[in-house]
Amino acid sequence: MEKLGIKIMRSPANSKYVKRLNRMRIINIIKENELISRQQLAEVTGLTPPAITGIIRELIDTGFVKEVGLGESQGGRRPVTLQFNCLAGYVIGIEITSQEITIALADLKNVPIDIQRIKVDMKNPDVAVQELINTIKKVILHEDHQSKRFLGIGIAFPGMLNTHEGTVKRAVNLGKKWNGFPLKTVLTQEFNIPVFIETNSKVAALGEKWFGGGTNCENLIYINMGEGISAGIIMGESIVQGSQGYAGQIGHTVMIEQGALCNCGNRGCLETICGIPAILRKVTAELPFLANEDALQQRFAIHNEIQINDILEVALQEDSYARDVLRQTSRYVGLAISHMINLYNPDAVFIGGKMSIVAEIFIEEFRNVIATHTFSEVGDATPILISKLGIDSGVIGACALALKKLLKSPNSNIFEDGVDNVEQK
Repeated sequence: MEKLGIKIMRSPANSKYVKRLNRMRIINIIKENELISRQQLAEVTGLTPPAITGIIRELIDTGFVKEVGLGESQGGRRPVTLQFNCLAGYVIGIEITSQEITIALADLKNVPIDIQRIKVDMKNPDVAVQELINTIKKVILHEDHQSKRFLGIGIAFPGMLNTHEGTVKRAVNLGKKWNGFPLKTVLTQEFNIPVFIETNSKVAALGEKWFGGGTNCENLIYINMGEGISAGIIMGESIVQGSQGYAGQIGHTVMIEQGALCNCGNRGCLETICGIPAILRKVTAELPFLANEDALQQRFAIHNEIQINDILEVALQEDSYARDVLRQTSRYVGLAISHMINLYNPDAVFIGGKMSIVAEIFIEEFRNVIATHTFSEVGDATPILISKLGIDSGVIGACALALKKLLKSPNSNIFEDGVDNVEQK
């Protein structure tokens, strides 16, 4: 259990803080070890049996730990074994994009469930946030959730954030009305439970680490390919933030000097070539030149518009125009990934986001570019993998964010009452 990296503080200046820290870390020892006795906890932590007994009594009283039978005798009475109760509380995870809210529910240990998508225009926060509040209330008030205790809300947001304050600094794909919006404060006041906000690619990286293909990776990079393109970086089990919390903005790496104007104000950014809006603009401009029998041309004739899902679905066809478009853009993303590999030397790179459903189209091109733009010792040793979480990586990561904040921080208020019910307003 020492390999879990858990240290117990025993000589504090602040006894209340240390008690909280010890209690939180004991929860994680129990959570990671499935079944364990009080005696084993005392041996691992160095805490006295009375201290362990007191902490376990609190954890049982609050429902986070339960006694589940007797362990093997070590020469005396058989010890009572303890187990983490993952159903003692729940978190809500939310991913926000310009036209959609995705929401999921998770217990304290398992992969999130009940993932729902709601079409909402999120560009005007004065209207959109009320829709977000209503969506959260519907989940909490659902008849299947009446007995659940909700402990926190995690938000995956597409923009630059002050995560401590929970305010939006800049959201180039949502619009200027979001600048300075105090999203955390608004939601905390509405639901009276902790709200945690982080950029979508960072929480997606965390989701990949907790629930996806990165569970055995200490260092990983997650590339979010969606409306925008960004990276979540985990090094040494921690999310790389940068001095202002803005690390990972690879979508605004300039790829073409004096290229197309980007929402950020610069020209030739990666997003102006490979983001979903850029792909839609390119396809719409080139549709008049396609043959009538082209699959996208036929869809346009029926619906008088082309959506990204049309492009992704048609791209699954060999030798289609849609596939060619995606392949053309993939080289630029491959270059950005090459830079990330050279800079961070990760165990693996995961490709996720809305366009991950056709990531097989990109992977070979990515690998080809990486082979010629990285040190061979690094590039050859770095697998490029498709996220196991697919298009749900952001919302699953939002659940992981809330769980990490609640279960890993000594300042967590997880032992306080969560939301048992919410009144309609």
